[in-house]
Amino acid sequence: MVRIGLVAGETSGDLLGAGLIKALKARCPDTIFEGVAGPMMKAAGCEAWENAETLAVFGLIEPLKVLPKLLRLRRTLVQRWSENPPDVFVGIDAPDFNLGLEIKLRERGIRTVQYVSPSVWAWRQKRVHKVARAVDKVLCLLPFEKTFYDEHDVAADFVGHPMADNMPVDLDTATIRLALGIDAPMVVAVLPGSRHSEVSRLGPIFADTCAQLIRKHPELRFITPMVTDRLKQLFAKHLDAVGISDRFLITDGDAQSAIAASDLVLLASGTASLQAAMLRKPMVGAYRFSVLTYAIAKTFKLVNVPFFTLPNLLTTEPLVPEFLQAEATPTALATAVTDLLDDPERRAMISKRFTELRSELALDADNCAANAVLELANRSG
Repeated sequence: MVRIGLVAGETSGDLLGAGLIKALKARCPDTIFEGVAGPMMKAAGCEAWENAETLAVFGLIEPLKVLPKLLRLRRTLVQRWSENPPDVFVGIDAPDFNLGLEIKLRERGIRTVQYVSPSVWAWRQKRVHKVARAVDKVLCLLPFEKTFYDEHDVAADFVGHPMADNMPVDLDTATIRLALGIDAPMVVAVLPGSRHSEVSRLGPIFADTCAQLIRKHPELRFITPMVTDRLKQLFAKHLDAVGISDRFLITDGDAQSAIAASDLVLLASGTASLQAAMLRKPMVGAYRFSVLTYAIAKTFKLVNVPFFTLPNLLTTEPLVPEFLQAEATPTALATAVTDLLDDPERRAMISKRFTELRSELALDADNCAANAVLELANRSG
């Protein structure tokens, strides 16, 4: 019987964890799973000692507010797994929590895996030394991550990206628009983020951008998915301020349908940019960090990449116009969106390149990750 310890943070980690559990159960039905889990992992068969949402804190400053609670949780996990060691521990994302935990567990002879690389290639690159101390293997979702670890002599596998595996291949835009009640020749999906801080910073900028777009393209309609009523109300307030609420359909959190219904996406950089690429949609990306976070990152030169949207890091030429901090103005964004709307040949080229990118990332991540975990479990046995 194999025992796997798991710690996941955020909904994305919960989804990855559930896929891993199912793939492992298909091979070893009596495998025991325990640790920090979200609802999808629980449904797949993981005994949850703590909820994954406990770890869903972001930024440089925000985690400090809950640090005592997180440190207590880490001590509890170290104690429980030291007394009854799992065959393998898998930390799923949440690197600021998991790497420290993995170091403690590895010191006690427990084999450790970090599933989803921390963005060491982009941000606080010196963390690679901590990763090397923490894990027996990193499971990477992106190909350049494995290259980075190879260069630093850290064991890593590229397992592909579950989003490329699971995204429907042939979503029909017209059918989805009909189902959503959208009757317009051109639709732009607008995704200002999934956190209150993001929507607070980008919401008014995106609203002003769309107001400018309507003046140039009166036929345009917009769709925005929002994960909570609070975010819906916040973004609606920004739309009301520029008088364009009647041009928007705000839906309940289903980003996939919103993106699939669109001709083009205006978004906050992050997972949504990869989701748009997997759905073969051209996009314009923007982001604004808090003033303090950006000042710290710039002062200490913590950022090490030329682009901040994932598709641009994965393709040989940048396909996504990007606007960061003060560059992210309504006029600049409206110009970039208009340029793409007025250039169907470029949109078609981008869509074709994203189709190729999807095939490069679709490796069956759940099963590749399960193979790596079982290989370590067998080694520990």
